[in-house]
Amino acid sequence: MSTFSFSDRLHAGTPLVADGATGTNLLRRGLPEGTPPERWVLERPELIQQLAAEFVAAGADIILTCTFGATALRLRHADLGDRMAEINARAAALARAAVAGTATLVAGSLGPTGEMLKPYGPLAEEEAAQAYADQARILTESGVDLLVIETQFDLTEAKAALRGVRSVGPLPVVVSFSFDRGTRTMMGVKPEQVGREFTALGADAIGINCGRSLEDNVKALHQLRAATELPLWFKPNAGLPHTDEITGQVTYNVTPEQMGAAAPTWLAAGAQIVGGCCGTSPEHLQAIARAVKTRPAPPQP
Repeated sequence: MSTFSFSDRLHAGTPLVADGATGTNLLRRGLPEGTPPERWVLERPELIQQLAAEFVAAGADIILTCTFGATALRLRHADLGDRMAEINARAAALARAAVAGTATLVAGSLGPTGEMLKPYGPLAEEEAAQAYADQARILTESGVDLLVIETQFDLTEAKAALRGVRSVGPLPVVVSFSFDRGTRTMMGVKPEQVGREFTALGADAIGINCGRSLEDNVKALHQLRAATELPLWFKPNAGLPHTDEITGQVTYNVTPEQMGAAAPTWLAAGAQIVGGCCGTSPEHLQAIARAVKTRPAPPQP
């Protein structure tokens, strides 16, 4: 682990750069459509580590493990449920290898379980909390510096996730939601609700990732900032996806230059940790890091 912790860096108040996309970058590198990236942790580990290393070289202060879909609940749909511990431990080791010799932190990624909670689906709250606890335990034992509960859309699941993760140990926790209906999640959750609920529950930082356009995500960021004084994590998509009718290739409409130009406005809107989600390449991240780390210091009072 780094000797200068995530909590130290938050309290220092300096902007931090998180990494870019995992899934969309791996698809460009040959991951078959519909294949969970976690399978490549086992089968193509060199590509997982290479992508992480490229984000470190681009200027990331934090990289996420390739474990977004690595709860046992989600892995069982890919016939990998019995390899949950192995996948999380290997992914953490690959991330730690990618940051070796640098001050970059490793964040353990915990995405949605992929199942709806009761009464909308079959999953009980305590089952969800246990699945997150089991994943968080392996990631923690494997040496991550913080945990990121990300791309959440249901308050009940996110609360269960935080409860499960907190039962494991004292690592800092970020809770990040995806507002894929503009400024609401698919379950109708608003940024103000997220800010109030997770400030009260003791998250170390609260955030926004994925979602829709940059403009929509920035609106959500302003609303989240108004609802909490906690540090904010902000990883928007590189715009909206477009599918080529002939090749079927998916591209995103925001260029690295445009994303870099937008990054200072995210800090001005209240974010402290910025990066990118779907469509964000190492080139996008380099532009973000350059803009964030070379901006002039604010005038002293």
